[in-house]
Amino acid sequence: MKITWLGHSGFRIEIAGQVLLIDPWIQGNPVFPAGREDEAIAGATAILLTHGHGDHAADAARVAGITGAPIHAVHELAEYLREARGADARGFGQGGTIRAGEVAVTMVPACHSSSIDWDGVPGLPAGREAGFMIAGEGHTIYVSGDTGVMADMEWMAEYHKPDIGILCAGGHYTMDMAQAAFVCRKYFNFRNVIPCHYRTFPLLAQSADDLRRGIDPHVVLHTPDPMEPVTI
Repeated sequence: MKITWLGHSGFRIEIAGQVLLIDPWIQGNPVFPAGREDEAIAGATAILLTHGHGDHAADAARVAGITGAPIHAVHELAEYLREARGADARGFGQGGTIRAGEVAVTMVPACHSSSIDWDGVPGLPAGREAGFMIAGEGHTIYVSGDTGVMADMEWMAEYHKPDIGILCAGGHYTMDMAQAAFVCRKYFNFRNVIPCHYRTFPLLAQSADDLRRGIDPHVVLHTPDPMEPVTI
């Protein structure tokens, strides 16, 4: 399995013969390396969106058009992308599971907000915010999406048993590094953790030092630069 951070909350996950793009915000992303888009999206088989905000969803229809990969998102966001942007967007909901080859993707709760704050229609509701549990190759990845700490993490950890955590941790809009460390200790038994939603803007955390100090020593914390792959 190879996980590549695209900067902010975007990821490329190569797993069980699939190439999943999570929140692929490339155009306009200030930390995405110039000239590397083709490499980032090559071979994409599916696009997963956690919610409707522009720093997650605004580039999805364009990327889908280039790659031919379908977009999977909560029903209302998928409807908007299909009707307004002509994308191959397929809706599902929290608790629902879709399959991409041998990979299972289950939508799980997050605690944030979701609206279309781009495309000339700011404030248009875009359904519920979400995270994903992605199961394949004997691993389960928890993609938190944008969220704060929530009690739902207890049942999600018990039921899905993720061993890899991709956690928002930049603060201000989401959990900060200390809170992300808390949920690692309190709820999850991760072996590998990758923080995201940080380093993008001055308002957000610029390092993962507080997360590193707060997690158990047995957890491997990966802090790659954008487009630097992590192999697990």
